[in-house]
Amino acid sequence: MDKELLKIENLTIGFPTKSGIHTVVDHVNLEVGKGEIVGIVGESGSGKSMTSLAVMGLLSEEAQVSEGSIRLNGQELLGMSREERRKIQGRNMSMIFQEPMTSLNPVMKIGTQVGESLKLHTDLDKETIRKRVIETLASVGLRNPETLIDQYPHEISGGMRQRVMIAMAIINHPDLIIADEPTTALDVTVQAQILNLLKKIHRDTGSSILFISHDLNIVHFISDEIIVMYAGEIVERGTARDIFYHQQHPYTWALLQSVPRIDDEDKTILNTIEGNIPDMIYPPKGCSFCTRCPYAMKICEEEKPKVTHITDEHSVACWLMDPRADRSGVPFGRTDA
Repeated sequence: MDKELLKIENLTIGFPTKSGIHTVVDHVNLEVGKGEIVGIVGESGSGKSMTSLAVMGLLSEEAQVSEGSIRLNGQELLGMSREERRKIQGRNMSMIFQEPMTSLNPVMKIGTQVGESLKLHTDLDKETIRKRVIETLASVGLRNPETLIDQYPHEISGGMRQRVMIAMAIINHPDLIIADEPTTALDVTVQAQILNLLKKIHRDTGSSILFISHDLNIVHFISDEIIVMYAGEIVERGTARDIFYHQQHPYTWALLQSVPRIDDEDKTILNTIEGNIPDMIYPPKGCSFCTRCPYAMKICEEEKPKVTHITDEHSVACWLMDPRADRSGVPFGRTDA
């Protein structure tokens, strides 16, 4: 990994309920190096978006961070006041949200919204800001930016709105861009355009990207490293090739089997992952995926699995990696574990 930019250690987030604390992120550790694209994948409720909101300082007031550390360029972010956070939001790090129609202000012109970060974090005059906004809108592939700056979000298409969101995120050349499911509401053609645009921005600016999605195919396309989350925990991490072709966790394998692959010439029937994420007010004693896993053993119910490091870049938290585990019938991963 390149020089460390973002480092998260033992991050634990919960929400108080009448029945107890609902844990949504459970002792998460991850790093993003400078100039690196890291993908986080998992189904709804896995904790990936909550992790990103904690980094940005956008958690709701009800959220409780009971443990952990989040450092950007060595600076601790947890515990910062709102005023301190505002100094780095939009300047050192920025976020692209998944639904631009609800994220953009419907009564503010596009040029005003895109230029707001420059107004807050620089001393540029009005005319220079306008010029920078036009240049940035053009850089994300939007035509006629001179006209676009005077339009409102409802006057343009969904794909154009997403490009406006990207322009807002990159206009200050931040060190870190967090993209939270930025292609979810878009058709396949526009998805590809947005992914290619993000890769181009990464190449041109050197910004690191933390890319969040429920679609492993998309994450594989854009990421250097992939982190797989389930029930608030990281269950597997590795290079894009490790996760896509040499996955070791049953959940990672199930995710891959539930989405179509372009290299699948046999047109394999897609699988579904039976059951639901467990109630984290009453977290399971053992592995969180145990009740949905067709390869679960008795030990999986009783104890949480330890992390096994297959290589320096590939690790997995699963009892199947124990040398004593019976892997007969397991259709993925190593057979000599």
